[in-house]
Amino acid sequence: MSLKVDRAEMAFTFKGGMLPMTVMELASADPERIREQLSGKLSQSPAFFQHTPVVLSVEKLDEPHLALERICAVCRTHKLLPVAVRGGADPVKQSAWALGLGWFPPTDATRARTLEEVPSTEAPAPEAAKQPGVASGGRIYRGTVRSGQQVSAPEGDLVVIGAVNAGAEVLAAGSIHVYGALRGRALAGIHGDTDAGIFCRELRAELLSVAGTYKRLEDIDPHLLGSSVQVVLRDAQLGITSLV
Repeated sequence: MSLKVDRAEMAFTFKGGMLPMTVMELASADPERIREQLSGKLSQSPAFFQHTPVVLSVEKLDEPHLALERICAVCRTHKLLPVAVRGGADPVKQSAWALGLGWFPPTDATRARTLEEVPSTEAPAPEAAKQPGVASGGRIYRGTVRSGQQVSAPEGDLVVIGAVNAGAEVLAAGSIHVYGALRGRALAGIHGDTDAGIFCRELRAELLSVAGTYKRLEDIDPHLLGSSVQVVLRDAQLGITSLV
């Protein structure tokens, strides 16, 4: 006998999402060396260490039995929250699961997946393909991206004809163009495109990221705030320059 569960009685549903996540790439398995560096980072950028979730990447380590529990404890002491481990041999995977963490295979063994987006009321304009700066598969969003809202272009560039409010988030596989004030979070090159960039009319961003390299508001030159800028990767560093 099969039982039909009323949708109204369901306790949860699963949904695909594109959540930005900071990856902490470990070059050392020594918890004390990690502690020392985190202490220095904490003094430089205390706002970042506010219970930020991180994925611990151990792909560069040849340590099948690394002290994962101690490393996680060091992170939590410095207000970072490990949520998963990426890479490592089977003992590392088993240790992650035993600690209640997720585990991801190494990046070279996976392909970036496109997750289904929540439908938006704003349909792409018919002339989108003719717009400069919008790559194939890109998206044009017309209107303000409000606090708590996420707008993404998982296969190309994203153009926002409007502002991005504080607490909002815009993401793109390619570049991001904001024809208004950018006050929220902007993450370009989310699948690793180092040629991507961020371009906006008025910079007030809480966070900027290109291919995983990021800057927070407190790391941005105050002289650039309120200006029209471009954000690109240069020698693995995030560079911000005025467009005026």
